[in-house]
Amino acid sequence: MKRILAGAALIAALFATPVAADDYPTRPIRVFTTSSAGGISDIFMRVLGEAMRARLGQPLIVENHPGGAGNIGARSCAEAQPDGYTICIINADPMIYNQFLFKKLPFDPDKGLTPIVNLFHLIQVLVVNADLKVKTVDDLIAVSKQKPGTLSYLTASLPLAVYMESLKRDKGADWVRVPFKGGGEATNAILGGSTPIGLIGLGNVISQINAGKMTALALVNNRRTPLLPNVPTLADIGYQGAPSQTWYGLFAPAGTPKPVIDKLNAEVTRVFADKEFVDKYVINRGQVPAIDTPEQFAKEIVADRAAAKDVVKQSGLEPQ
Repeated sequence: MKRILAGAALIAALFATPVAADDYPTRPIRVFTTSSAGGISDIFMRVLGEAMRARLGQPLIVENHPGGAGNIGARSCAEAQPDGYTICIINADPMIYNQFLFKKLPFDPDKGLTPIVNLFHLIQVLVVNADLKVKTVDDLIAVSKQKPGTLSYLTASLPLAVYMESLKRDKGADWVRVPFKGGGEATNAILGGSTPIGLIGLGNVISQINAGKMTALALVNNRRTPLLPNVPTLADIGYQGAPSQTWYGLFAPAGTPKPVIDKLNAEVTRVFADKEFVDKYVINRGQVPAIDTPEQFAKEIVADRAAAKDVVKQSGLEPQ
């Protein structure tokens, strides 16, 4: 009898997870973001959530967990129950850069979270106030030399600042970095001329570029966009450093059943197969689709971490 019961238990264990995945989800799914309301991940996740609701039959409830360079939201996700009813949208910083920038993280970026799918790469663009009358990066470097100590730039993250500091070092440019508070304030600072140079998400400034108020000089993370077909990447103009990784991806707490991970990946992939959705909510917002499998995303993260270590080393910054 004991052997029969043990065999029955084993069979039940073998088939329990697939059955649960077939039924999943049976209640709303929470989605943590590392941004505040109105941030890139918040806005996109609400759009994706509506498309996913039509497929899954359950709503995706967005919860904002901003702060700590993304570490707060990542920790909240890592500490949630791994049952498929809490997932998160996280950008590259807490997953690949922060371990080299902080002496201690409140979560384990390697073992605390499981990749579901890479969603998109954010196009970062080097722009200047049109009043500077420059058309290329070389023009900007020349102007900075003519006006030593007077030009400033802003950017949201250390990896992007490394680009500007590398150009400054390698080309003898003369500019200084100022604090970045948010996309809206940054855009106004560039437009107003108080900080005439910016490395910033394309979605924040595409309308100003099209209106002729800003000039786009280069795409920063070696990814092109049909929104700016004639603007070169930094690699095109000879920059040799490691590219900044500015993707946004979906993750789940470690231990979430693999069939649930695969189902979420498959449904997101189907949403991205809709060209109208991708054109409207990804490409036209200055992003590039990056859909892949959980396994491919995991390998990409490992490679990105190796590059990130070099980027931080180049910056000369010590972990805080």
